[in-house]
Amino acid sequence: MERAARKAGGRLRRDFGEVEHLQVSRKGPSDFVSKADRAAERTLWDELRQARPDWGFVLEEGGTIEGDPSKPRWIIDPLDGTSNFLHGIPHFAISIAAQEPKPDGSGWGEVVAGLVYQPITDESFWAEKSRGAWLQDGRLRVSGRRHLSEALIATGIPYQGHGDFGEWGRILSAVGPQVAGIRRFGSAALDLAWVAAGRYDGFWESDLNAWDTAAGCLLVREAGGFVSDYRGRSLPICAEQVIAGNDSLHSHLHKLVAGALRV
Repeated sequence: MERAARKAGGRLRRDFGEVEHLQVSRKGPSDFVSKADRAAERTLWDELRQARPDWGFVLEEGGTIEGDPSKPRWIIDPLDGTSNFLHGIPHFAISIAAQEPKPDGSGWGEVVAGLVYQPITDESFWAEKSRGAWLQDGRLRVSGRRHLSEALIATGIPYQGHGDFGEWGRILSAVGPQVAGIRRFGSAALDLAWVAAGRYDGFWESDLNAWDTAAGCLLVREAGGFVSDYRGRSLPICAEQVIAGNDSLHSHLHKLVAGALRV
């Protein structure tokens, strides 16, 4: 995973430099960024396919590619934070996760490994189930803050064609007055990695996809945190609804979110 991410990340860094020059062009960088996204995904697919030829894939661009149903599958987002990349903002990441099938063959179960790689800062956040979460070779732990009044919380804001503005507004109205600050940086994978690293104290968002959160959910859990949906269910991958934080702040956030949605 590390080797594949660094190979794809090197190309994304080069492409990002070109995107910055394209901002002033009449056509703009949109087509170029789409090609960069697909090229990064192809690099990840090639590298991981070579390493595990019988594993399947869930790809943001390429869809689902079936493998041996008794083996794990890769869940990949080659460029989480595409809008940032498109506008020359250096905040985006590659997300890779490995998910095992359920023992009874009834579907997909636990995520057992995850990696979020930030090409611009060269930071590699990774985790293995029951072995902890790490930034490079340093152990990660979620924030120790216990009070919302001290907490910096990350979120994602609905935008054109995505998300429910009414729902998000109700949650913001409930959470905002209780916390020290709210941030929206535009990459859910990095948001969750930063919760695992203690940079953010908590996170909420909805209307995501498995490739956005699969690695990040494992990172938070292996760093000692909690991840659930808005109903409090701890699913292997929380994507449609996500609340993350340490035990105390997750509980506080869940109560605020649940209360806001009952209005």
